[in-house]
Amino acid sequence: MSAILSRAAWEDANMTITFSDDAPVFDGANLTVSFIAAVDGEPVVCVITAEALEDHFGADSPLEDSLLQAFQRGRARIRSVCAEALDQNGGESVVLHSGLFRVEGMEPDRGLKV
Repeated sequence: MSAILSRAAWEDANMTITFSDDAPVFDGANLTVSFIAAVDGEPVVCVITAEALEDHFGADSPLEDSLLQAFQRGRARIRSVCAEALDQNGGESVVLHSGLFRVEGMEPDRGLKV
């Protein structure tokens, strides 16, 4: 099953980006979690670092269970930032580092006052 997420930035995208609902995969050697996006129907491996999951999604350690739980909590935002990165790099694989979640235009709620 795939999900097409709606986000304003995607309206200008030159490609169709969808995400599989398959479980993400922990990579202990690189301290990352990988997941699959489809760009115009072609699978693309995307990765988020443990640091990003700790800094932005509440992972309390780089251990597998903590990172996977953080990924689940942040899935929508992770997909949103990933789709923006995919659109910007022409649909190539991306590595989502912590700093990317602070970049202007990558944050769905950036600039809004609460």
